[in-house]
Amino acid sequence: MLGKPIHMTISPETVARRAIVAGDPARVEQVKELLEDPKLVNSRRAFITYTGTYKGVPITIAAHGVGFSSSAIVFEELAMVGAKLIVRFGTCGAMVTGMKVGDVVIPTGAAYYPGGAYYQYLREWVCCPAVPSFEVVKALVEEFERGGVRYLLGPVVSSDAFYAEDPDFARKWSSRGVIAVEMECAGLFTLGLMRGLKTGAVLMVSDSLVEHLGYASAEELREYTIRAARLILEAVSKVPV
Repeated sequence: MLGKPIHMTISPETVARRAIVAGDPARVEQVKELLEDPKLVNSRRAFITYTGTYKGVPITIAAHGVGFSSSAIVFEELAMVGAKLIVRFGTCGAMVTGMKVGDVVIPTGAAYYPGGAYYQYLREWVCCPAVPSFEVVKALVEEFERGGVRYLLGPVVSSDAFYAEDPDFARKWSSRGVIAVEMECAGLFTLGLMRGLKTGAVLMVSDSLVEHLGYASAEELREYTIRAARLILEAVSKVPV
């Protein structure tokens, strides 16, 4: 791993030890509204990044783009300048019935297809145990319980090909106990294990592969985003780093 970021204009002075990351810059803009005195610290390559405080605790909010290859750049460069805890706040497609738009999934692990960036990191045909930090998952669950927000706890699958997902894909992965699909958690959890980072994720249902829910945009999810973001910020601010 390189020692200095080259894609983002960030430094140890501008990034907090605790970070929340999202694929969509629109969600970053929404979450930063909950920070005290947020300052824009990066806009290069559309990896929009703010640092502020939440109840006095410094926290960074960053956009990571789509997929492991893009998001790994952000995860790595945040870690280079001192981030020790990274929580992904994203969206997912439901793969079990009964889930509604805005419902929350807290992943306990992430399956993935080996190859690509995973092979380049692991350097052999193996699957890393792509799991988040128990301490972070516990803190998230406690805050969502306290907030009275419905959530599902279980494994997800991280897919690199959004438009290749179909009913057969959903049947196959749901039969293995997977409850939702997204694109970055396996990469984050794998890098967390490799780099000694505390990691976790909270995902909001934006669509479903097993029922017709339509597809909710960032603006349509705004109410759910703000509700979940408050609880994520509470959890992240309490986890020691």
